[in-house]
Amino acid sequence: MSRIGSKIIVIPEDVKVSQNEHSVCVEHNSNKMVVEIHPFVEVKIDGSTVSVTRKNDSPLARSLHGLTRTLINNAIVGLKDGFEKKLEIIGVGYRANVEGDVLNLKVGFSHEIKISAPQGIVFEVKKNTIIIKGYDKQLVGQMAAQIRDEKKPEPYKGKGIKYEGEKIIRKIGKAVKGSTTGA
Repeated sequence: MSRIGSKIIVIPEDVKVSQNEHSVCVEHNSNKMVVEIHPFVEVKIDGSTVSVTRKNDSPLARSLHGLTRTLINNAIVGLKDGFEKKLEIIGVGYRANVEGDVLNLKVGFSHEIKISAPQGIVFEVKKNTIIIKGYDKQLVGQMAAQIRDEKKPEPYKGKGIKYEGEKIIRKIGKAVKGSTTGA
């Protein structure tokens, strides 16, 4: 039995969860998320709890059991509290700012990079940190990866955009052999 899949999800008071034939709908305030349910998995909503069970013991059903429970839980937690990822900008002259829902990056190119926020995503910039907030965990992570891909940290000086807390493996530059004095 899946350890994660067998856990019961507790629904907070101000979050509404409803079920259709092949999906579970989670609503909070004006935001709404829909989680698709595979036919091998069964979802039961009992008052303020949600439980997920599998219909058979096939490998696909076992793998979908924990996944489905986690997706429903992430929808509830995301709509209630939200998710965020932080990126750090390292480099002389590297900057970021937000204009409306557009993130502007100046990271050593001859042009400025503009990234528009999709619906449900909010950008914030504090000093050299970009904060990506949203209620969809997958979309927050995808936007963070897309921003990091614009200027990945390089291994010699570490300049670029990296996740907060990410360790960059640094390389040693060229070593000079022998003496550098002239003839």
